[in-house]
Amino acid sequence: MGRKNILKIVRENCEPIIEDLGYDLVDLEFVKESGDYFLRFYIGKLGGISIDDCQKVSEIISEKLDELDPIEQSYYLEVSSPGLDRPLKTDKDLKRNIGMKVELNLYKKIDGKKNYIGELLDFSDKDIVILMDNKNEKKISREYISNIKLVIEF
Repeated sequence: MGRKNILKIVRENCEPIIEDLGYDLVDLEFVKESGDYFLRFYIGKLGGISIDDCQKVSEIISEKLDELDPIEQSYYLEVSSPGLDRPLKTDKDLKRNIGMKVELNLYKKIDGKKNYIGELLDFSDKDIVILMDNKNEKKISREYISNIKLVIEF
């Protein structure tokens, strides 16, 4: 079975379980690295993810994967937090981070800039709205945005 089909089957069967446990499936990947296969689940929730959260999801998902048996070759199952510096890809990611400081990277310049930083205020299917440091709201079309990620301040 191809990688896309494996991911489709795994997502369709495991995402509802993960959501029932109170988490979001942020990303899923099936990769080969140094000769070994890895099935990686990246989970999130408001307030962050702990090692206990990862262990809980891993144990339950492992049982479901044993039942489904969608992957012919042996593989390692990994469940983890997606990390602070990962791109925000889905509407769930954006919703979870309303009020947080984000950086928008653009495909082309708007008003002479390819990068904008501000507080994520709102989003729609078409636009992202941020509050910039000068207290002005900036609405940017999603078609111009190449990447959105959290700004980590220490």
